Amino acid sequence: MPLGKRELARIERRLITTLTDACETAKGEIKGFTWLTHTADLNALPETLKVTWVFETLAEKKLAQANAKARIFELTAIALNEAGVDWGPSDHTVRFDSEEECQRIHGGDWQKRLAQSRVTKGF
Repeated sequence: MPLGKRELARIERRLITTLTDACETAKGEIKGFTWLTHTADLNALPETLKVTWVFETLAEKKLAQANAKARIFELTAIALNEAGVDWGPSDHTVRFDSEEECQRIHGGDWQKRLAQSRVTKGF
């Protein structure tokens, strides 16, 4: 049975709260990390959820992918679990990006960049 609007809104609020906690933790632990966001169609959450971890530079993003990926997946898993979302992070769910790349490719327009990422694979 599909979830109602109220339950979908509760899930969205819980995701925002738990991902904000993950973000604040990561700021103190992961060099170059600045913020994160998520996108999803709440009616098809498992298939559409994307959590984008944003770094200041491309170099910092690559360093995090090499050295902090496990911690980022762990923080994402904790957030999803606390929000009541029953699947773990994967390369499909967790994405890495940078302010530098957004500025270069999309002129700093994150809405455009995130919308485009829904129809293309990766960054």
